[in-house]
Amino acid sequence: MDQAPRSEFIGRLAHAISSVTATHPLRVAVDGPPASGKTTLADELAAVLGAQDRDVIRATIDDFLVPRARRYRRGRYSAEGCYFDAHDHAALCRVLLDPLGPDGDRMFRPAVLDGDTDTPSSAPATTAPADAVLLFDGVFLLRPELVDRWDLRIFVSVPYELTVERAKNRGTALAGPTRDTADPARTTNTTTARTAEIERSWRNRYIPAQQLYFAMAHPTDHADIIVYNDQLERPTWDVRPRSPIHRI
Repeated sequence: MDQAPRSEFIGRLAHAISSVTATHPLRVAVDGPPASGKTTLADELAAVLGAQDRDVIRATIDDFLVPRARRYRRGRYSAEGCYFDAHDHAALCRVLLDPLGPDGDRMFRPAVLDGDTDTPSSAPATTAPADAVLLFDGVFLLRPELVDRWDLRIFVSVPYELTVERAKNRGTALAGPTRDTADPARTTNTTTARTAEIERSWRNRYIPAQQLYFAMAHPTDHADIIVYNDQLERPTWDVRPRSPIHRI
């Protein structure tokens, strides 16, 4: 395994992505548990590759949710519901991954559902350049339905307990603008309730869903690169022998 300051690591990983050749847009999965830092990593890579004049398609599994009624049909805190019911994998393949693949026409859509309104997305279809790179972040990306659709597979690994703490810190920060400065007690109660809700969601839904994912799909066995993101400023990574990039 290697370790480096984050800016150096991002540069080396971006260079490694650029070194992978394909006759179609390069499809890169950035998988990992919630609050592992996979979205931030994908955004950082997109910024570096874009600055190098690479056409970047940035997309996320959050735009391929199914409607809420189906998503929570087993209950809001169901781990099985999180793993089996949350995302429309068939649509993801149909409108994004297959069109960008070796037999596709490169005419893709980056979303199928607006999560805020719980309505179909109005994102238009776009034609990707042949040398574009898709950076796609999300959970459960290396499951059997999707694993063969990626040209490069990155898994961001963080201990589950650390994801809980990160989620609570992030949730508290998001609650900040809604605080009632005239009533500190109300602000404290709102923050406490939000933190308790995050804790319950992670303990009952997200962490058990990840454990189910590992038991059923063994995602790290399929990853080309595993990023150990415990230390955000100095990540450690491991390039698997079968990876198309060999070393970074």
